[in-house]
Amino acid sequence: MEFDPKTPQYLTSDKSSFASISAHERWPVIITSAIDDLHRTVGDVTDDEKRKEGKAIIEKIAALKYEIQHNRQLTPLLDDGEPGVAEYNKELEQRGSPRWHDVAWLFSECYLYRRMSALFALSKHWKGYDVFARQKMSTFKSSRPAVLELAARYKEIALEAEKGSTDGKTPEQVEQAERILFSEMCEICLWGNATDLSLLTSLTYEDIQKLQGSQARKAAEKNILVNDLDAAFGVLSKARKEKQSGERRVDIVLDNSGFELFVDLILAGYLLSAGLATTVVLHPKLIPWFVSDVTPPDFRDLITALADPQGFYTAPDESGREHSPLSDKELSEVNFLFEQWSQLHADGKLVIRPHAFWTAAGGYWRMPYEAKDLFEDLQQSELVLFKGDLNYRKLTSDAAWDPTTPFTTAIGPMGPSSGIRVLAFRTCKADVVVGLPAGEDERLRQLPGGGDSQIRKWAWSGKWAVVSFSDGKAQSN
Repeated sequence: MEFDPKTPQYLTSDKSSFASISAHERWPVIITSAIDDLHRTVGDVTDDEKRKEGKAIIEKIAALKYEIQHNRQLTPLLDDGEPGVAEYNKELEQRGSPRWHDVAWLFSECYLYRRMSALFALSKHWKGYDVFARQKMSTFKSSRPAVLELAARYKEIALEAEKGSTDGKTPEQVEQAERILFSEMCEICLWGNATDLSLLTSLTYEDIQKLQGSQARKAAEKNILVNDLDAAFGVLSKARKEKQSGERRVDIVLDNSGFELFVDLILAGYLLSAGLATTVVLHPKLIPWFVSDVTPPDFRDLITALADPQGFYTAPDESGREHSPLSDKELSEVNFLFEQWSQLHADGKLVIRPHAFWTAAGGYWRMPYEAKDLFEDLQQSELVLFKGDLNYRKLTSDAAWDPTTPFTTAIGPMGPSSGIRVLAFRTCKADVVVGLPAGEDERLRQLPGGGDSQIRKWAWSGKWAVVSFSDGKAQSN
């Protein structure tokens, strides 16, 4: 806590904040879905000892739900042998053993998932079990139309990029075309988290399809309130010219799995095909986190699905509904993705690098001091993309900044002179927002459903987005 900004954080006791809604309404629903998942799995277990242990974990998760709903004190984590226990417990003590309905939102939500993880880590038969995995893959299956649309677009782009054809265009025209394509690929990535499972827990197959695809993205372009994509393209384009034979790395700090991981891999493949990066490093979480965040096994599940798209996408879903087979063209486009991504990984150009810090309790203001190895590693990158709402909250320490505060100020030690170029892609699903022009927050609050002078409701829905850049490698004058 000593490295956090002095600006106060959002609290679950603040009725005007989404923090309060999360603690009172969202968390019990999320925990109930975890209990339901484990019930289903335990029901199929034939080993008596494993089944008994699974039922005991269900009881402990149910007790956690009761604690939250009845505003009990947060209790110290049991030592499960995994990283972070001492740090969580120290911070819990520093915060005065708070209650669920009056505690910093960011800390308590991280603590919630870390505590659930410990229940499985301490078990004999359920180590590594992900109560959200079934839900993640079900949502990816529901994303079939958008997956097929993007697979077709990606094959076309990748083949064109590898040819390097300029078709008589001037260097300026080539660069402008690349800039537009870069923006398109990044916007696909930005809106990919329309299927954040921690918020959208009851969508139908049809609902999910409406949130994805090119028409939905076009309609949402006007809702990007801050858009620094040009600056990000500029640094990658400049690095390509100046370091033609050298290492040029881009990092992506991942958010959600399933369809969003799919679009993150689309972006990674594009950056490599276009020569805007020579290596892309992907940063997943080590434990199940915020329902749908990427863990290493999620890569395996996604690639396994793409290895047999016909089997995956035509198998009956949980309702028993059957789906039409993929065409030969669709199969070839998905197969192209699978083969290219597998080859990029085998060649060491697509790297998966988890770190325990991503599931620590605090914000990224702490990184230079509490995860120096990670901080120094990210300094080696040309650009670090932080995906999604939670990464944005952690970059800004989930603090109640004035919305006109510059992004470079709000990210503190990750900002100017950090040696790290930060690009945050975020659809707004929490109160904190910075870098807005004067008057913009007030305008948005006056829109239907936007809130009022007390509540920034417009920032909760995921309808609005910001793409914010900080050049921590820039030389100050």
